Amino acid sequence: MVTTLRIFPLDSVLFPGMRLPVHVVEPRLSAVIEGLAGSDPLPQRLLGVVAIREGYQVGRRHGRQSAHRVGCEALVAEATSRSDGSWDVELVGQRRIRVERLVSERRDEPLAAVAYPAEVDGPRAVEAATAARTAFEAYRHLVATHGGADLAGADLPAEPLPLSYALATVATLPLRERQLLLEAADAADRLQRLTLMLRAELAAMQAVASLPATRLARTGWSPN
Repeated sequence: MVTTLRIFPLDSVLFPGMRLPVHVVEPRLSAVIEGLAGSDPLPQRLLGVVAIREGYQVGRRHGRQSAHRVGCEALVAEATSRSDGSWDVELVGQRRIRVERLVSERRDEPLAAVAYPAEVDGPRAVEAATAARTAFEAYRHLVATHGGADLAGADLPAEPLPLSYALATVATLPLRERQLLLEAADAADRLQRLTLMLRAELAAMQAVASLPATRLARTGWSPN
């Protein structure tokens, strides 16, 4: 299925089920949010969030130059305007998208035709889920030992597909690795990649005795 969505480039990777607060200051992105803030029915409050590949989220001269093609459909769950024209927004990831082509290149309202990649568990997904959970528990314990936040673990889903997105959301990983997880062919592939990434983070943290630097305390995962 192919549909048209407004494209919203961010310096973050959004996963299905992930809740992401964003402070929007870029004028053209603020204009997009303003147009959606009071929209009803629900489909009119959907955006296509893509991570910036090269460049920055704000600025005209040195702003975004390119973005990844695989992103996530997002619901604008909350939107509050500020007196300076910026917006405080909470986005909730819905489904993965793949940008097929630009329909409009207008800076104030970029539109693209997007498709929705298939979501499947993949081969040996249950075994991959068990290995990923084990790696995450070790990672979670070491982060807490170093004084970091106690990463959510008790309420993680059991099924491989939602588990793959939940772990990808709460794990503290660089944007490039998070994008690779989003683009994984299936849940098993995502969980296997995540296990390797977490084991690498564990080895690095044990060697250097420091916490990962990525700022993810402001994100959360929800099955809704």
